[in-house]
Amino acid sequence: MTVEALSDEAILRELEPVVERELERHMKMAKEWFPHEYVPWSEGRNYDGLLEGEAWAPEQSKVPSAVATALAVNLLTEDNLPSYHFEIAVLFGRDRAWGEWVHRWTAEEGRHGQAIRDYLLVTRACDPIALERERMVHMSQGFQNDNPGDAIASIAYVSFQELATRVSHRNVGRATGDPIGDKLFARIATDENLHMVFYRALLEASLELAPDRTMRAITQVVKKFQMPGYDLPGFQRKALEIAMAGIYDLRQHRDNVVMPVLNQWRVWERDLGPEGEKARLELDSYLDEIDAAASRFTERREARLARQAARQG
Repeated sequence: MTVEALSDEAILRELEPVVERELERHMKMAKEWFPHEYVPWSEGRNYDGLLEGEAWAPEQSKVPSAVATALAVNLLTEDNLPSYHFEIAVLFGRDRAWGEWVHRWTAEEGRHGQAIRDYLLVTRACDPIALERERMVHMSQGFQNDNPGDAIASIAYVSFQELATRVSHRNVGRATGDPIGDKLFARIATDENLHMVFYRALLEASLELAPDRTMRAITQVVKKFQMPGYDLPGFQRKALEIAMAGIYDLRQHRDNVVMPVLNQWRVWERDLGPEGEKARLELDSYLDEIDAAASRFTERREARLARQAARQG
């Protein structure tokens, strides 16, 4: 059996020394932090209901509508952590270095939803009832890996997804216009970046191990990439609103997420077999397509903003 034809279980075994090395590096780089330190508790007050406080109203939010949408989407995406944990625990296993990573990653990710929810509720940035209802719907649906049983494609996906999440969190933090919110989301983005580095190193090792198979997985993932919150109610409308606000759009996805990771992997410099070369050419073509689509969207957005400015002027 060739290396390219190894089973997923065998691939994971081959990658385990890399997991051990990268886990050790991660533990040295990861910094302890505490969610409660990033929440302006003094701004909080009781809501209506059991404590007979003040009901939430849209005018209480200090952020623009698109920013509130992005904040809610980011939180609801983080909320689905139990499903994400299940997926990677099933895929990677819970033994040895792989299992240690699965649990460490889950523990670090758990802080994100906690911190974001506390921040949003205390600052009244979003409707708490709508948030809870959407959380119930989203978590009741769960999350399913788009690449079930394909370890290499799954590692490729999380390499891009962790960086995409980092960019989204960083941008929405800045967009709040709140120094505390900016610091909170910058802190979360730092976690996401470390997670991306971990997975990126695994996929790079996979490129050395099985270059053609890994190149095909990369192309497959890039072409059908979706953020983990894609099945949220009204996600397409929300994603468009977020993109129109410049928080996360196709241009940022291509230039700040996909291309940096591909360049780090040196995908255009590697020696590949016929199947790998075919996948690489397919990837090149797709990148040209999304580059053109990103330019068209940016032009339309700028034209729309110019029209709005003209009306207001």
